[in-house]
Amino acid sequence: MQSVQKTLLTLLTLMLSLSASLQANPAISGKITGKVVDENNEPLTGINLRLEGTTFGAASGIDGNYEINNVPAGRYTFVASGVGFETEEKSISITDGETLTIDVILSVANEELQDIIVRSSKVNKFSRERTEYVAKMPIENIENPQVYNTISSELLAEQVVTSFDDALTNAPGVFKLWESTGRGGDGAGYYSLRGFSAQPTMINGLPALTNGSLDPSNIERIEVIKGPSGTLYGSSLISYGGLINVVTKKPYNYFGGEIDYTTGSFGLNRVTADVNTPISSEHEIALRVNTAYHIQNSFQDAGENESFFIAPSLSYTVNDRISFLINTEFQHAEQTNPTMLFLNRSNPLFATNLDELSYNYENSYTSNDLTIKNPTLSFQGQMEYKLSENWTSQTSISRSSAESDGYYTYLWDIADGNGTFARYLSKQQATRLGTDIQQNFTGTFEISGIENTLVAGLDYFEEETIGNSTGYVGFGTITVGEENSGAGISKPAADQALASASVTNSRTEQRVYSAYVSDVINFTPALSVMASLRLDRFDNIGDTSTDDDNYDQTALSPKFGIVFQPIVDKVSLFANYMNGFSNVAPRVQDDGSTKTFAPEQANQWEAGVKTNLLNGRISTTLSYYDITVSDVVRQDPNRANYYVQDGENYSRGFEASVTAAPVDGLNLVAGYSYNDSEVTKTDNANYLGRRPESAGPKNLFNFWASYRVSTGALNGLGVGAGANYIGENKIMNRASTGVFALPSYTIVNASVFYDTDAYRIDFKVDNLTDQEYYKGWSTINPQMPRVIKAGFTYKF
Repeated sequence: MQSVQKTLLTLLTLMLSLSASLQANPAISGKITGKVVDENNEPLTGINLRLEGTTFGAASGIDGNYEINNVPAGRYTFVASGVGFETEEKSISITDGETLTIDVILSVANEELQDIIVRSSKVNKFSRERTEYVAKMPIENIENPQVYNTISSELLAEQVVTSFDDALTNAPGVFKLWESTGRGGDGAGYYSLRGFSAQPTMINGLPALTNGSLDPSNIERIEVIKGPSGTLYGSSLISYGGLINVVTKKPYNYFGGEIDYTTGSFGLNRVTADVNTPISSEHEIALRVNTAYHIQNSFQDAGENESFFIAPSLSYTVNDRISFLINTEFQHAEQTNPTMLFLNRSNPLFATNLDELSYNYENSYTSNDLTIKNPTLSFQGQMEYKLSENWTSQTSISRSSAESDGYYTYLWDIADGNGTFARYLSKQQATRLGTDIQQNFTGTFEISGIENTLVAGLDYFEEETIGNSTGYVGFGTITVGEENSGAGISKPAADQALASASVTNSRTEQRVYSAYVSDVINFTPALSVMASLRLDRFDNIGDTSTDDDNYDQTALSPKFGIVFQPIVDKVSLFANYMNGFSNVAPRVQDDGSTKTFAPEQANQWEAGVKTNLLNGRISTTLSYYDITVSDVVRQDPNRANYYVQDGENYSRGFEASVTAAPVDGLNLVAGYSYNDSEVTKTDNANYLGRRPESAGPKNLFNFWASYRVSTGALNGLGVGAGANYIGENKIMNRASTGVFALPSYTIVNASVFYDTDAYRIDFKVDNLTDQEYYKGWSTINPQMPRVIKAGFTYKF
């Protein structure tokens, strides 16, 4: 342990010394350009154009043109002034990497400003061409050999999204496997991603633990990063299929915000507020607070969820070299357990499809008297320091806490052939604590005239789990198809059933020490290569009351990518090799000895094409991937109770995504994915040669289109429509049980909205055709029928 810490400290010292002499990478910023003319369309020279309360500004040249560079994302007051002309202003907003064109027509003094015309290069508002999180450095999507999909806040607003699950239906290849149960340890929702299960564990690229469901009110965008990403993100919290990173809303240096109220079916009432304000006269300190209160009943005979969420965020720009950012999220949620019928995992199934099951999806088999609470806290602090012209240091710390407190129940098929399910009950009392510290250095330099963009970093992650939950006790039975099977379920009855249950007190810990480096080498404007490597030292302390489960493990995780742009900035051909890994505990052999293993490995090969055409109006990604998981520990086929490390399975597939704005006002987003997964080498005959149940459906399709009138009497009026197709899902696929398949289905959604600078009115129908459908992962989980929502947003 001490040697690892000493090595990481030495690496940090070396990088600090090196960075002082290297040259750096500019931060992501936007640009404002335009032309200033008089009433006769003659250019005006020397007009002052500035962003109020900042040092950003420019003067118009002899041809009337001007340019303001390196403008941080945010909202501003744009001011145009000059001798002999009125000083006028207009509120604007700019996003990372965006170019705003602001043309100004001025009249002489004492007359009104004739016009300020604002145009944006970001006509495709559903796309995100640059992010600093996927590669841990700011590079354009078309230059990145890795595939990722972005779900923007603009898209979420158009779709009147009130849940995190609904937001993720916009990402190709993402499918919800399992509801958020709220139970300790893994109570967050599960999603299939390239054939593997994943949970949302990242906020702003840093670990953020949760046992519940995330609230969408503070989401600026969701980044679904595809493929095994162990090189930059490690292994503790992500999947071989990729990871889900939530990017939160950040403060800006202008007062503004909005308040929204949404109501709808099944008692939906949701109030959100987004308020931003500078809190210093020079506007170098800004505070933004997002908050939400949400309550809704189930569509079934019982069930409800209620939550309160608040997220203060503070930014402080000390000077042009150093800045601080603090993000905090707190959520208190309480819900009844969603109805999930657990199929028996060992015995033959009494039903292999929904028709044979004869389940009435309006029956919840629960009571509103039994709820579970999930208080969640996430804190992130970040300091950025510009070391030189071309190098930046970023120091980040995150602290997260996720609790489970209350009653958790589930229904288990007892395999009596009559559709009888036993109800099991536990009183949950569990807490997960996570701490992460990262130090990154990002910059550019040249070697023999070849430009390099590099990130080098250190990462320390610690997770602690404290459990004081009861064991599971029987709490009655139900028969599928029976009515009122929730009768008699109450808190006093539950407490009586739990009176004799034992309480398990546990405390476990694990720590991970990591160092990584990633370099993008630009040989020419058309050809670049990415080479990355991570050293990861895993220290499992396990149960703190014993040393029997302690073990250490070291992993190396490489990544390599190549991008060739036959049409620079418009078309790129890419290929990548990416690695992920999972730490494996030692096993006791039949002779009493303990055998240690190397980390389990996942290796992906992928190739595809990305386009960014018509000045960003059309962005597409097409790719084929092949992921092989190897070094899976299995029982030795030749010796009972001995273990070897040669198990394998694969996941292969094709993905396509498109975001487009072919004409002004029309925005489209669409995606398709096909996945083929199989367990090819295992000691468990249940799974050999079969598709893993965690892989979800083979075929997924998503689509959304909206059109907003931008001129004339109907300016601001818009409509939206979309659909999601989900293929057949084998939720149980084992030799011992047989196959239970949920059928394919299509969900259609539609909306009408009226959007102005001052307010927005929305009317949305989800599941327009009132489709009855289910999701699951060895479970059967009924989903929402038709839902009607109406919302009003006041902007200021």
